[in-house]
Amino acid sequence: MVEALYAQCAEVLALAQSMKDDLAALLDPETGFAPKFRQLCRDQIEELEGASSFENVSEEIELLRLEENTWALLQAVMPARKTESSVFEYAQDLLQQNPYTSTSTIAQAILNASPVLTELIVVREWLQETAPPPMQPEATTGYWKFTKHNIMQTLRTGSNARAGYVKEMDPDAVNRGEGRSLATDDLSYEKGLVQALYGYIRAGRLDDAIALCKRAHQPWRAASIRGSLLLHWKAIANEHDEGDMQEDIEAWTGNPNRKLWKSTCIRAALNTNLADYERVLYAALAPSPQTSLILKSACRTWEDHLWAQISIMCEEKQAMEMSRLGGCFWDGGMSAVEKGVRSVSQETMENEEEEWEEEVRGTLDGLKSVHVEEGSPADHPFHFSQLNIIQDRTGFLLEVFAEGLQNQSHQMSEYAPMCRFFAHLCLFLKMIDVPVPPNAAVVILEAYLQVLEGAGQRDLIAMYAGALGENAVGRYALFLVSLELSADVSERRLALTRAREQGLDVDSVAAVAAEMTMNKALELLPALRGPLPSMTALQPPPSDIEHLFLRSIEWTTFSEATYDRALEQANHIFRYFLATGRVQLAQQLLNMLPIELASIGESEEQATEYLHYRQFFSIWETLERIVECQALEVSNMNRDTRNAWLRDYKLLLDQGHEQIVKLLTSEWLVSDVDATGGDARRRALIRIRQIYIPELVIRLHFTLFNSRHRFPENLKVSLLLVNIVADSRYKLYEDFSSDSGARLDDYLGAVRQAVLGGLEGGGSDPFRILA
Repeated sequence: MVEALYAQCAEVLALAQSMKDDLAALLDPETGFAPKFRQLCRDQIEELEGASSFENVSEEIELLRLEENTWALLQAVMPARKTESSVFEYAQDLLQQNPYTSTSTIAQAILNASPVLTELIVVREWLQETAPPPMQPEATTGYWKFTKHNIMQTLRTGSNARAGYVKEMDPDAVNRGEGRSLATDDLSYEKGLVQALYGYIRAGRLDDAIALCKRAHQPWRAASIRGSLLLHWKAIANEHDEGDMQEDIEAWTGNPNRKLWKSTCIRAALNTNLADYERVLYAALAPSPQTSLILKSACRTWEDHLWAQISIMCEEKQAMEMSRLGGCFWDGGMSAVEKGVRSVSQETMENEEEEWEEEVRGTLDGLKSVHVEEGSPADHPFHFSQLNIIQDRTGFLLEVFAEGLQNQSHQMSEYAPMCRFFAHLCLFLKMIDVPVPPNAAVVILEAYLQVLEGAGQRDLIAMYAGALGENAVGRYALFLVSLELSADVSERRLALTRAREQGLDVDSVAAVAAEMTMNKALELLPALRGPLPSMTALQPPPSDIEHLFLRSIEWTTFSEATYDRALEQANHIFRYFLATGRVQLAQQLLNMLPIELASIGESEEQATEYLHYRQFFSIWETLERIVECQALEVSNMNRDTRNAWLRDYKLLLDQGHEQIVKLLTSEWLVSDVDATGGDARRRALIRIRQIYIPELVIRLHFTLFNSRHRFPENLKVSLLLVNIVADSRYKLYEDFSSDSGARLDDYLGAVRQAVLGGLEGGGSDPFRILA
């Protein structure tokens, strides 16, 4: 099922690339890049959870859930980083204008002045949004009903069993130090209720926590939770609009005594007489350094620890700024108003912000090794990623992951999902103009391309290869080379077309793919050295490597723009196959080439060599037709049929003689064979002449000699061929190698046989046939 995710990710990427110049669209909270990837993960999780073998995919689901949360984090923090902050008033200015400004307005001004605090608040909201749903306590029909029932029962019976229960039913009855407690069922319910309230606070759902308290017949708990809200008073803050009702303007919300409420919560969290779950609830309501150990004792996952630490830092930053400014009636009473606001310069505020930012970084770095009891460990790649995204160190994050890829230090079970995530993270950051280390991006995208290839996602390779920039052409060409013989010509053409769809230079891709394929094949093919091949021995069937070498020409024959490269490449392949005696493979190559190659004249040397090969294959075809024509002769031919056959046979013999003599008397392939030095190309051409010049001479000789009974004049023609071989202008004798192949004495033996053939009609003059 996860295989379908590759194509879905590619669809989202293609859509994003179509609007890459529209930053607002890419960062849209509903339809932007990150939300779409988050939804893909969510859909995949739901599909896996519905599978019959749910136990076997739990690890896969956990990875997808971590990836989903990471995309949610990116969507949370990136818009603010990519948009300019609006103009705002500083908190000290607001307090100087009105010391009765509500604390919510002051807190918002403090938030606006601190980008780091703003991001921490955003991250805390992300942690709350992605928190697991709280466990719901059992329904109750009354307040401590089991304790009340037991007390009433003992009063009616006069039993002393009542001694262990509380004497009063007020909320503090258990905490008076009298050693009395609630009924077991009530005590269990209280614990479940408070843990559920903690879960709601952990998820940022204060309204739901308040509603739960009311349903549990404990309104004082609702009041305690509501005390965390900052005071907001439109009339004082001068924030009312024209459409607001007078009642709305005059009404206030929040806690005007929040500072006192906070100190009370801290004391409650530190009170060892309270149950641990009660202390944790108060520590969560008013997080502070004093109660950090209490709050962290309830943390089970790495996300819990991150939420606790960020909550403490946010709360302390706001409290510290309020205390530093002073002058606020709601925070310090009339004495604070009388003292007035402390004036702080812009430079001082900036220096303090930098110092606090470093402190935040150091605190967050401590979460890299925090111990967790549930879920993925702190050093999990996604947790490491989230921590660096929060600290705006995406470049460092990508470099670390790329280094891990190069060192092969990533777990195989996480390799493909992490490569998928980081590849799309690179592309996302590029699209929104966030700096990305180029080398790291190349390594990551290369790794993801390998993942796609391994998953058989050929259709998607071009899209991601196109993102490699300068390396795109070479990387996509490498993929084309990897197709080897598994793709036919039409599939290769389609794969090359996809490069154009992704904005790649198709002609460059084709040329590089052809060169890479040739080099790959040549590394495995035998070198052109050693004895010359025998043209009479039976050739083995073509190997896969020879087929790959042959089909490398296909990449440059799809477009006229690459015909010049195809010409040079074809000559290279011709040289190898002919130099190894593989004439049939060379003929297949000729049939694969477009006819237009013969008219290319930009490179005279390459064009001439190609025409010489065409000349050779034309001769070779004629010789094969002569053999086929010879085989057509049967003894029971009638007169007309025999005359027609003799005409065809004579025509082919004359054609073959003319073609071969023309080749022998021209500078075919190379003129100076005796100079054996030079580059590999020249050495290959000399080798080809040493194989096929003697072969053509001897085959022509025997073709003429064997036809002497039907055409007596051909005996003379065969003997006159000696003059051409011996002519110093053509130096054909130099092509008769003495080491191997067709030697000169082989040809002289054939000439001797022809001379003796001239004596078949009688007489003693061996040269009479030439007269």
